[in-house]
Amino acid sequence: MSHSSSSMQTAAAFEIRFQSLFNHGRALAFPCDSTGVVNLDAMSERARNNYLFARGMIGREYATPFIQPREPH
Repeated sequence: MSHSSSSMQTAAAFEIRFQSLFNHGRALAFPCDSTGVVNLDAMSERARNNYLFARGMIGREYATPFIQPREPH
């Protein structure tokens, strides 16, 4: 297995999650690697905009994000 293929599998195994500060049931989650690095180039424009918005709203709308294993769909 090549390194890039292995990296893609690792990236798909985790997500970075931004939990709403005001609505416990609301959160934004994005695929990432085990260190929280998100591949912006692989995202749709809408997902990329949501990710950048969530990052910019940490402490205002969203809590500090955390990394967790992705649940299989």
